[in-house]
Amino acid sequence: MSETGLEELGIHDDSEDEPKPESKPDKPESNVVSGELVVGSEEYTRSLIKALRGITLFDGLLPLHLERIGALVQEAHYKRNAAVFSHGEDGDGLYLIMHGAVRISRSVSGMGEEALAVLKPGMYFGEMSIVDDDHPRSADAIAHEDTRLLRLPKDDLRDLMFVDRELAYELLWRFVRTLSTRLRDSNDRLLMLTVSSKF
Repeated sequence: MSETGLEELGIHDDSEDEPKPESKPDKPESNVVSGELVVGSEEYTRSLIKALRGITLFDGLLPLHLERIGALVQEAHYKRNAAVFSHGEDGDGLYLIMHGAVRISRSVSGMGEEALAVLKPGMYFGEMSIVDDDHPRSADAIAHEDTRLLRLPKDDLRDLMFVDRELAYELLWRFVRTLSTRLRDSNDRLLMLTVSSKF
């Protein structure tokens, strides 16, 4: 029945008196500024994809894959000696170093902090959280200096890898190579400590 027909019957539509919810734009406004670039702008997207190419993990990936990864990243800034994450925490994602440096370390009883590595721009860390749900972070990650990172949330990256099998294949093989290299480095370090303790 039309509105005029309702009025003739003495029925008033109360919904007209209720405040209407404000309409939301289809896309969020691009008003967040990163450096001199506005997040969401074409210039920012181009700059982001170029930066992702500089990360060893993504070297040689297809432009389409870089665009999909770029759509997931979250930018984060850390002051010198601020904790990115701590040993024992649940893994929340993969971190890419854009600027600054990150110290990977462990606290050793009676000795204090033992630095395992200092990672520079173009490197990444936290990849174990992508492939292993059962174990928490195995070390501390601390900003060695003022640092700008890009974080790839674990669940978002896994979802992308699930729907894009070609990208998943590429990334998983790269994770394996990285973990293999780090394991060899740890073995070499352990061997040096064992040998030096005998003298």
